[in-house]
Amino acid sequence: MNLNGVNMNHRIAYRNLPQLFLKARANLMSHFRPILSRFGLTDQQWRIFRVLDERGQLEPRELCDLCQISSPSMTGVLKRMEELDLIRRCDVKGDQRRVLIGLSEQGDALMLKIAPLIDVQYQYIEQAFGSEAIDELIAALERFNEVRTEAVEQVKLD
Repeated sequence: MNLNGVNMNHRIAYRNLPQLFLKARANLMSHFRPILSRFGLTDQQWRIFRVLDERGQLEPRELCDLCQISSPSMTGVLKRMEELDLIRRCDVKGDQRRVLIGLSEQGDALMLKIAPLIDVQYQYIEQAFGSEAIDELIAALERFNEVRTEAVEQVKLD
């Protein structure tokens, strides 16, 4: 074993950080998915809901970045959400190429129903792990996500 707690017989000396992130995400979402399912929302739709609730109207490309959803996937998800009258599209005055996405009245009403349940679930998670641990995790993830890709040296590939 080395200082990172990794068996030195492995070819890579470091823990599989992307895999740990994915597992943590899956574990965390397992606490929220029953709520989302109850209201007929997918994980992707929920990410869009959260961002629109927090930020207001946004362009699709901004949603892609903030929700970590590819542009082709975002197109389909937004189309479905619009068909369900959960979102609305508004043209940007003076630029016919741009459109803003926002919650519709029905989407806003749905958010009002879901939000208290999500908050209670967060309280349960906080009770299980402690508010200090949750605060530390959030701070660490925010610091990690603030590091620009360019700030990390890349392996030179020939």
